[in-house]
Amino acid sequence: MTTLSPWKKSSFSGGGEGNDCVEIADFPTCVAIRDSKGPACGMLTFSPGAFASFLDALKAPQR
Repeated sequence: MTTLSPWKKSSFSGGGEGNDCVEIADFPTCVAIRDSKGPACGMLTFSPGAFASFLDALKAPQR
């Protein structure tokens, strides 16, 4: 039986082989992000609301 990975690679994964990117997983209780080059090195986890705020901050114009 094949298990689908919850991890999805960023669409902004850089040139070449696409190794310079992050991956995201949407779990029932949290959203997680990790470095695609070192998936075993750890991840950041956010509550869904905190992740939405994180994305809003990234999209905000720089001052």
